Amino acid sequence: MTLTLTVSDEVRALAPGFTHVAIEAHGLVNGPSTEASSALLDDAARRLAVRLGGRAPHEDPHMIAWRDTYTAFGSKPSRTRNSAEALAKRALTEAGLPRINVLVDLYNAISVAHLVPVGGEDLDRVQGGMRLVRATGTEDFVTVAGGEETVEHPDAGEVVWCDDAGVTCRRWNWRQGPRTRLTEESTSAIFLLECLAPMPAAESEAAGAELAELLEKFCPGARITVR
Repeated sequence: MTLTLTVSDEVRALAPGFTHVAIEAHGLVNGPSTEASSALLDDAARRLAVRLGGRAPHEDPHMIAWRDTYTAFGSKPSRTRNSAEALAKRALTEAGLPRINVLVDLYNAISVAHLVPVGGEDLDRVQGGMRLVRATGTEDFVTVAGGEETVEHPDAGEVVWCDDAGVTCRRWNWRQGPRTRLTEESTSAIFLLECLAPMPAAESEAAGAELAELLEKFCPGARITVR
């Protein structure tokens, strides 16, 4: 069954240039990071450096649009960076990008190479459909702090992804909750590439196609749908 994804009218009014590419995948095989997935991350960092041409990530037009949008819903973009800017900042350091697991490595590589926020959720852990909404402030966001599970609540008006069980990602794509994240045992996933104007639709579609190709390469036989 195809996962239902909806974007609320309030979010569309906040960011009328928002589009997303969704990749639903079943029959995946995940595991610890490999030499091949690690090499993709290194290559993505090189592609990013060429793309930026000496600029800082936050000076890229797409990242400027995300910063403006974060400011519009009351978040400080220099403190809570969108996921693509945060990854890009790490990619340009000596330590480089973190190695998490194969599937996360793949979508992080696409995020950095194309400078577009990309998230991955374990479909077997998502309850009901997924919705991008402006929070009321009463929703539950289950996370881990100090090694202990804790419940936070988003700010009123904050943009969040949620399902029937609560918030899955705070501040649009700033921090994912542990409940739906991809683990080495994950076999089904939804990947979301999130784009704002001025990024052309063709570029976001090309990034999605590249991620789909990588999933097919690393998980032969997986059933993949791009929409």
